[in-house]
Amino acid sequence: MSLTLQLRKQILIKTHAIKRARERGVAFPDQVYSVLKTGKVKRFGKHGIKFISKSRKGSVICVVEDLGQIIIIKTVERGN
Repeated sequence: MSLTLQLRKQILIKTHAIKRARERGVAFPDQVYSVLKTGKVKRFGKHGIKFISKSRKGSVICVVEDLGQIIIIKTVERGN
């Protein structure tokens, strides 16, 4: 599945990320897309990015790999 952000980068979502979102009760794709649009950005490593969105129900974290023109969503996590 692919989406396009306002950044004009193509977004690819791995099947692993979809499975983890469903396991952890994250509304896919609505809540994941919202996290990508409005979440805080934390960079790690060479290509890694975490988009973090906090709410009353807990935080949702999307772990992403940025490869220039393509962003790959690797997994979706829940935090406290």
